[in-house]
Parts: sequence; C-alpha cells; structure tokens
Amino acid sequence: MNKVYLDYNASTPLASEVVDVMNPLLTDFYGNPSALHWAGQPVKEKLVNARKQVAGLLSCLPEEVIFTSGGSEANNLALKGYYFKHQQKGKHIITSKIEHPAIVEPLKFLERLGAEITMVDVDAYGLVSTEAIEDAIREDTILITMMHSNNEVGTLQPIEEIGEIARRHRITFHTDASQSMGKVTVDVNQLNVDMLTIAGHKLYAPKGIGALYIRKGIELEPLIHGAGHEFGLRAGTENTLLAAGLGKACELAQEQVWDRKLADLTNYFWGQLKEAFGDGVVLNGHEEKRLPNTLNVSFINRVGQDILSAIPQLAASTGSACHSGKVELSPVLKEMKIPEQVGMGAVRFSLGRYTVKEELDQVISWLKEKI
Repeated sequence: MNKVYLDYNASTPLASEVVDVMNPLLTDFYGNPSALHWAGQPVKEKLVNARKQVAGLLSCLPEEVIFTSGGSEANNLALKGYYFKHQQKGKHIITSKIEHPAIVEPLKFLERLGAEITMVDVDAYGLVSTEAIEDAIREDTILITMMHSNNEVGTLQPIEEIGEIARRHRITFHTDASQSMGKVTVDVNQLNVDMLTIAGHKLYAPKGIGALYIRKGIELEPLIHGAGHEFGLRAGTENTLLAAGLGKACELAQEQVWDRKLADLTNYFWGQLKEAFGDGVVLNGHEEKRLPNTLNVSFINRVGQDILSAIPQLAASTGSACHSGKVELSPVLKEMKIPEQVGMGAVRFSLGRYTVKEELDQVISWLKEKI
C-alpha cells in the first residue's frame, strides 16, 4: 500500500455519481440558465433540480438555498450581508473563540466598520457553554454565529439549544455546518437556525461551490451586485456545472448520513492507536459529542508535523488545512487549554466514504515504525 488518504476534513474526492451528473454539463448543456430559448431552459432545469436536492438534505424550501463559490463566500454573505442590512438595530455579534478563519476574518473586518464582537470561551473538549452564550447577549445583539462542528477536533456544538436561546431573544442565528454535512443529520428546523453554510468540497462535490441557507424572511445586503441572480442575493450567471455536482452530493448524503460503518472504523482506529501507544497518545476533543469520522490525537512529547513528515505516503493534518505547515500549537487547542507538550504532538486523522480497514492497519504500522 503506497498511499493512504486520511484528510477528508480538508477536502473530499469527487464521488463517481457526482462526476456522472456533471459530465453532460461540460458538453451538451452550455446555454445561459436565464435565457428563455431551447439552449437555456434545460440548463435552468438542472439548476432548479440541484437547488431542490440541497434543500432536501437541509429540510428547507428550495428558494431558501443560495449557491455561492464555497463555504467562505457563504459565511461572508451571512455575516456581512446581515450586518450591513441591520446595523441600525444593533452592532453586537456573538461567536466562539474556535471558529474557522472564514468566520473570524469577516468579523474582524466588520469590527473595523463599527461592529462589536464577543467571543465566548470553550471548555477542555472544545464545547461552548449555552450559559456563556446567554450571558453574552446584550440589548443591541443582532447576530449569533457558531460552528456546527469543529473542523480540527470534530466537537459538535449544542446548536439546537443555542438556536432556542437566539429565538427567545429574537436574535438571528447562523451556523457554519461545512464540516458536518453528510456526517451527521443537519435539519435547519430541528437546529433552530436562520442561516447555515455548506461547502461542496467537504461533501464529495467539487471545490468552488457552496451554499447558504437563508430562512424565509431574513434580509441580507448582497455582496456582489448586478443582475438579479440567486433571488437577488448574488449577481452573476450561475455555475450550473458545479451546482449540479453539489446537488447530487447532497442527494447522496441523504442516503449515507450517520454511516455506522464510518463511525465503527474511526473507533477501531482509535482502539488500535491506544493499543499501540498506550499513555503516549491522547484524544483531543469530546469522546462522544464529535463527528463520527474525526480523530484528533496527540502523541505526547512529539511534534505532529515531524511525524507526518516522516511518513510522506500518509495524508493527514496537524490541524485545519488552512493552517497546515505551521509548527506552533493550533489556536483551537490553545483555546481548549491543551498543554503545549501535548498539543504540539497533535495529528488530525479524518476518515471518509472510501476509507477501508486495511488502510488504517497500514497507518498503525507506519506510526509504530516511526514513533
């Protein structure tokens, strides 16, 4: 076995079914979906179908789904779009200290424009306290944004409970669910969210496509102005090719969500790591309240990047892909108060649809040899 891929949280391969759906759009469906003639209307039908497929996974209305270029754009539209539209009502936004840069950086930008940001702490497992959220609410709070699951340690946040708090205080609530889609059930009504972010390349769809769920009645200021595409919220001729890919991926996710096999493989891998390294390896994040595919572990008194460099045939991560290559302690692990001698040895293994047990056994063998 020459190579093993355990970095599904960074990006997933395209599902073969997704490729099959996209292929005809490279050649036969080339019209503009806004055109009323024979070349445009079949393309529009593909776009409409893709929107329905995304809505089906989220249990929302198709017209509540806005296609974007990815998770980062969806987050920017949610945060900036809401602030620009509603800043006269208040300028206070609540988030956590372990959010992805696609949340942190837009909020820093809004701070320069007058927004006031409260970042609540997390505990040793990376969990946000609902009490801390409630305590942070002010009269001028207009928005709460909280990731559904952490991309590094996989911890699942109490989104449903936070949503109930937000509704009680009549505050709009956004969650970035990029890392959760297809791994756990994500129902916007059950979660009590008003906006939700999807990233295609975390879901076996192409890079360069994402979506933002916006509950009917929520008003945003567009970031891209022009013609009235995407219900007037994102100008520009729609990328039907990639949207169709995302739609199919969402349809597949409906069939495979909470895949017990994936959770069993992750638990098997963790058991093998403990057997091989005993007290020399520890779990970062919550043992139960986490994504079924994510295993962030620390090899005590080691450096995670050194371990991965010694096994070039293994694709894994020392943290979020957005920070890869840096040796310093992950900001997420810092906020979880993980001791430096533990956090420095962190490696994130994220399994996926195509992971098999033989690959995990091979990785254990490589790790034992090098460590």
